[in-house]
Amino acid sequence: MARAPLLQLSDISLTFGGNPVFSDLSLVVQEGDRLALVGRNGSGKSTLMKVMAGLVEADTGRVVTPDGVRVGYMEQDPDFAGFATLGDFAGATLDPADAWRVEAAGEGLKLKLDAEPGKASGGERRRAALARLLAEAPELMLLDEPTNHLDIEAIGWLERALLDSRAGFVLISHDRAFLSALSRGTLWLDRGVVRRMDQPFGAFEGWRDKIWEDEDQARHKLDRKIKAEARWAVEGISARRKRNQGRVRALAELRADRASQIRRQGTAEMVLEAGQQTGKRVIEAKGISKSYGGQVILQPFDLRVLRGDRVAFVGPNGAGKTTLLNMLTGQLAPDSGEVILGTGIEMAVFDQTRAQLDPEATLWESLTSDPENRVSGHSDQILVRGQPKHVVGYLKEFLFDEAQARAPVRSLSGGEKARLLLARIMARTSNLLVLDEPTNDLDIETLDLLQEILGDYPGTVLLVSHDRDFIDRVASVTVALEGEGRAVAYAGGWTDMQAQRRERAAEPTPQARASTPAAPAAKPKAQPAKSSLSFTESHRLKALPEEIARLEAEIGKLADLLSDAQLFTREPVKFRKATEAMADRQAKLDAAEEEWLALEEKAEAG
Repeated sequence: MARAPLLQLSDISLTFGGNPVFSDLSLVVQEGDRLALVGRNGSGKSTLMKVMAGLVEADTGRVVTPDGVRVGYMEQDPDFAGFATLGDFAGATLDPADAWRVEAAGEGLKLKLDAEPGKASGGERRRAALARLLAEAPELMLLDEPTNHLDIEAIGWLERALLDSRAGFVLISHDRAFLSALSRGTLWLDRGVVRRMDQPFGAFEGWRDKIWEDEDQARHKLDRKIKAEARWAVEGISARRKRNQGRVRALAELRADRASQIRRQGTAEMVLEAGQQTGKRVIEAKGISKSYGGQVILQPFDLRVLRGDRVAFVGPNGAGKTTLLNMLTGQLAPDSGEVILGTGIEMAVFDQTRAQLDPEATLWESLTSDPENRVSGHSDQILVRGQPKHVVGYLKEFLFDEAQARAPVRSLSGGEKARLLLARIMARTSNLLVLDEPTNDLDIETLDLLQEILGDYPGTVLLVSHDRDFIDRVASVTVALEGEGRAVAYAGGWTDMQAQRRERAAEPTPQARASTPAAPAAKPKAQPAKSSLSFTESHRLKALPEEIARLEAEIGKLADLLSDAQLFTREPVKFRKATEAMADRQAKLDAAEEEWLALEEKAEAG
């Protein structure tokens, strides 16, 4: 006998502020379903999940849950009133005999259960809500962005916990690797309609693109039919007025059908434009270290970042990723060692706390408050990569409508705040992009676009992320903070790093090599001469840093001169000579840095 579904939504309609979110929406969640719920930011995924949980009442339709089936929802903003600790909140609904479940979830999610709710961060409060849901173990779990505020280790633990669970679940996440590992089916919410594919998330993009292709073909055929019928109406209706009123009505119905079709939302028009080219060497860190209160955050660490590199920083929360990033960009001084920044750096920063956004300011004010983006005498325009553009027009490029321009930042969703911050960054040119957790809250399509523009960006990128798939797609170097202040650089992305770690773990330890019986002594062979520098090369290696510093100083002075927008019209000859000198010094700087790198590597090899 077939079992009743865990949850059934029938003919759900919901309207917020006059705009329909859903209309006649129906779906069924069966026992054993593990569904990824995907859709664009603002499509209503979180609202739909709240309808499923019974937290939002639909205007029409029914939500049916069979007797005995518990539906659990991970609260985004839980109420901790009356609870002394996060652990008390997480275990409030459990019998004392089941308290171990909260402890297990807290350990896996790296949650301090004895922390006071009033002193806990937003991320800790969300993890407490997730720990409570996992400990309650309902038959159906509704998980809205559970990986936000989790580091990669905790994400891995949550993956294993959900795979081992017997519960069904519906999951919203921006993390492709997480969705691919867990889903058995996919729900796609698009323009108020839910489509279901009984395949894992990995097959989603091909399925979505085929639906869009079929939709475009059907729209094209309809447009051609309307055009043909309209031509007939103009040319032939006067001769056959009485007999063909039905055909005229049919034409009106075709036009009404076409007008009722909801146009799908496009992608944001993101553009990253590089400013002046930096030198070959962007960042050189030599023996940098950092400690706080006797705790070692970073042991002496070396890193060389060259122009065009994409460096990802990974590790547990609190390991020191942001601290290392701040030292590398000159925002924080190391306790020991030095950081040398290259020439002509124009840095743009995307911070994970969105601290650059004032929650009380409007979107309009968020863009026009930056002095570098203002257009003198025009309060409704900003400079976008040197060109004036209307504020509303620029916001529309990032998928904000005109009504949102005067709305406060606090009214935006997490994904919308991320898009607004990207709009601020992309309004100006840069050649060093610092991205601290940029993937949080962004939908799949926007992540795809961000990945593409980072691929085409001629500048250098420093990236902190817990999104393994995004790191694989973007990073050329991955720096892992492995605990106790140890940082190790690996070539490639997350998957490459894991493979290199496995190879390193498979190598025999010195103790194992010592316990292996010695092989019979072989006849000694002539050893090749070690690579070393000649006297001239050694002298050159010592002289190059001073030469590089001199060229950087000259380039800086020329850049200041050329920053005068009136120089070209006022003194064209001086402008031409300065431009030629800038190109000459930049070429000499690149050559000097290349020579220094080659000699340094030769010296290290010797």
